[in-house]
Amino acid sequence: MYKRQRTVRVGGCKVRYLLLMAAAPCVVQAQSTTPDSAVEEVVVTGIRASIQSSIEAKREASVVSDVLSAEDIGDLPALSIGEAIETITGAATHREKGGASEIAVRGLGPFLGATTFNGREATNGSGDRSVNFSMFPSELINGVAIYKSQQADFVEGGVAGIIDMQTVRPLSFGRQRLQGEVRGIYQGYDDRLVDDNGLGWRGTLNYIDQFELGSLGEIGVSVGVQRGQSSNPEEMYSTSSTWVACRGDTPAPLNGNCAQVTPDDYASGAVPAGTPYYLTTGSRAFTQFNETDDREAAFVAVEWQPLDNVVVNLDYQNSTNEFTERRNTLNLSETMRGYGDSAVFDERGVLLSYSGESPLESTPLYRNQIEEYEGGGLNVAWDVTDRISVALDYGVSDTYRSRMDREVRLRTSNRDIYGQPVAGIRGQRWVGYTYDATSGYFPSITLDPDFDVNDADNFSADARLRRTEQVRNDEIEAGRLDFTFQVADSGITQLQVGARLAEHKFWDINQDRREISISDRAEIAAANLACRNSRFPQDDFLSDTDGGQPISSWATFDALCLFNNFLGTQDPGRTDDTRDIANRDVTEDSKAAYVMATFATDFGSIPLSGNFGVRYVDTDVTSLGLRSALNVINNPDGTIRLEETGDFLTLRQKGGSEKWLPSFNLAADMSDRMRLRLGLFRAMSRPDPEDLGAGRIFTFDDSVSYGSVAEAVREIRSTGNPALQPLMSWNVDLSAEYYLNRDSLFSAGLFYKQFQGGFENIVVNETYDIGGESITVPVTLTRTSDDESEIYGIELTGSYRFSMLPAPFDGFGVKASYSYAESTFETEDLRLGDQQDAATGAIAPGLIDPVDIFGLSKHVASGSLYYEIGPVELQLIGKYRSSYYQQFVGAASQNRVVRDATVIDFRASYRLTDGLSLSFQGSNLNNEERVEDMPIPGSVREVHVYGPRYYLGARYRF
Repeated sequence: MYKRQRTVRVGGCKVRYLLLMAAAPCVVQAQSTTPDSAVEEVVVTGIRASIQSSIEAKREASVVSDVLSAEDIGDLPALSIGEAIETITGAATHREKGGASEIAVRGLGPFLGATTFNGREATNGSGDRSVNFSMFPSELINGVAIYKSQQADFVEGGVAGIIDMQTVRPLSFGRQRLQGEVRGIYQGYDDRLVDDNGLGWRGTLNYIDQFELGSLGEIGVSVGVQRGQSSNPEEMYSTSSTWVACRGDTPAPLNGNCAQVTPDDYASGAVPAGTPYYLTTGSRAFTQFNETDDREAAFVAVEWQPLDNVVVNLDYQNSTNEFTERRNTLNLSETMRGYGDSAVFDERGVLLSYSGESPLESTPLYRNQIEEYEGGGLNVAWDVTDRISVALDYGVSDTYRSRMDREVRLRTSNRDIYGQPVAGIRGQRWVGYTYDATSGYFPSITLDPDFDVNDADNFSADARLRRTEQVRNDEIEAGRLDFTFQVADSGITQLQVGARLAEHKFWDINQDRREISISDRAEIAAANLACRNSRFPQDDFLSDTDGGQPISSWATFDALCLFNNFLGTQDPGRTDDTRDIANRDVTEDSKAAYVMATFATDFGSIPLSGNFGVRYVDTDVTSLGLRSALNVINNPDGTIRLEETGDFLTLRQKGGSEKWLPSFNLAADMSDRMRLRLGLFRAMSRPDPEDLGAGRIFTFDDSVSYGSVAEAVREIRSTGNPALQPLMSWNVDLSAEYYLNRDSLFSAGLFYKQFQGGFENIVVNETYDIGGESITVPVTLTRTSDDESEIYGIELTGSYRFSMLPAPFDGFGVKASYSYAESTFETEDLRLGDQQDAATGAIAPGLIDPVDIFGLSKHVASGSLYYEIGPVELQLIGKYRSSYYQQFVGAASQNRVVRDATVIDFRASYRLTDGLSLSFQGSNLNNEERVEDMPIPGSVREVHVYGPRYYLGARYRF
């Protein structure tokens, strides 16, 4: 329902505050266009109310923005906050486990944007600056704003834009509310599981109220809690994340790996120019998932107004997600072996078909992950006089994530667990197979028919147990002080100055690993018999894919049972010393100050308003890294691994930057319905915290026996570079907005960004003591270059309600958006792209083309058709995102590209009474997969299949 409007001071900013909407401190700076007495009270609900409030918020904002807001708590029209955001113009998501996770704005990756919660920076558990939006229930969020142009009082860090999630302000909400909602959840693939997890559920309770405190003023309280459980069945085909180029003019040895070539080989003349090559990878795998999610969240807000000129806001958010995952993987672990002259590939090097041989591994894995977000803060706004306001804000955001895997590898051998010969085995452990990727994006892999992959007796070789744990902690503590001065009798109406101090800490245990090899054949046989599954855990595995036929089943085992049988415990615990040369410990201290003036004047008969100002940002980075000599450990099966000696040296590396960020925003009201906007600003995007690490990761093929360690250690990758500089850009935004009525909006925008900086790979030589030998190994680092590149694009938005049609057709409405972005930015592949020698500056040209900037999709579109009449609401939603480059989480890796995808959702609700309503929602109804290519388009690296999801709910509102 629309309510009256009022002006309040929040965080030192005058904000024209819609009572239906929660504004973030010091984020929205708007000018009143109509007096309060002119606002007609019209009763609207549901989808229509959300669209109306979003249109009004967009019109009132002082920057180019798009807003999704709810008329009431819990009314955002989406299953999750991520899915809500991707209906906003230019916003697109990367899907994990079938749901929306990271957000890209205007087709640009999340590292080019910033995310705030009630105006404060938010953390996550992935090591980057994006946010895992699946952590935040849509039922407890009251609005989301995307600010696409910048102004001086914004927290820095948004080349693409700032996404601000907003929770309710209880006093401004203005009414009592007690609301409970329960949803049942059904995953479309549950019926495929032999031991299905059944129905999931999600329950939410909200309470909002206001109280008079006499001489102490008034206080408002909001409490929201949610708890839920669900399953996430998933099917996957994947390869390793390391891809190489193999010579295409020389047959590979039938009992060994293909001959690799690198950019340096061509540049030095070691390989003649024009020699063909094909792209291949070290392993290929099929994985079946069973997963159970347990989620809970609590959001609390207290708004206290002890005096007419003082407002105190206290808010707190806690969200925890714990999931357990049982994976069953069939791994072909040596897929560069035994090609002979069978490789068929196209002119780009995409491998189309071949015959090879590889050991087969049945690898059960039990994963337990817990991620907890905790944040909140205190904001005090004081109107010292009619013209002077002061605001103080302090906030903390902290995310902790722990992921622990227990994995057992059972491998093929030429004799089964009873010592009998195994049919179909070549030599000691290899199985022949054929690969064919000519029938679609999904390849066919056919095993030698003499080998029975479903016979558990055949997995009898030396067993390997791994207990791996990764721990990450990301914490931001920040405070800001803002002064606002109202100016009379001048074109300048308001002057703001302020300062902010922040400390951002990121540390991790990158990979604490305890590895145990078992070679006793009797012990392996006993565990194999005790822990094998009686049948494959699901039916119709990967039956919905387009292209070839996958391996549909194999012998599977229980990972925890195997740990218990081999070790006498399901969890051997962490290593005694979790220090590791790959760990990160980064502290980023930043200081910022700004001045900004707001103006309002007339140009002839055209009212003009806006602001201009400048922000200064000073950043210091301190990164701690460990170095150690390494021992070589020989495994019983002939492979090796490396372990630190335990004697560590701590290195302290520094970095930093100083940046000036000017901005100018102008709005021209050409008529009562038409508004033009111009935004000119300089913006910065900081490197991700994990990319500032000073650690090292050794990369070697542990599936092959080597004559020396020097042969085994191919390269060392850095976990980051503390000297990385922010990406800077000059930006222009121009938009035209036409407000036909409260339900209808048409807007068009142009944007242009000129980057000063890019990312390039450099190779430096470092010397390490490995197994008592002094070995020099090339280390690949990423640094910020001086290159210039451009991004430009258009945005179109339309929202229209067909109110002119006769009843009941007047309940129809549409909302659609489209964003197009083009870039000259280039990201070279870490291994096969351009390689620059740090000492000489010489560049070895890459073998493959670079990809675009992380997260950029040229085309992003969303649209919905809705129908609302009386108690009935129906909405069909479609979302499209074209292909984009998606970085890996963790150390730098090779380029992967996610293919374009279209996802269709549906929602319906029926209001039985004023308080009681029923709802049905479906997500990914078209069962869209996620397909990834690596390192070039057309070379499939991974396919994820999730299936649709359905939600049936009931809500009662007092």
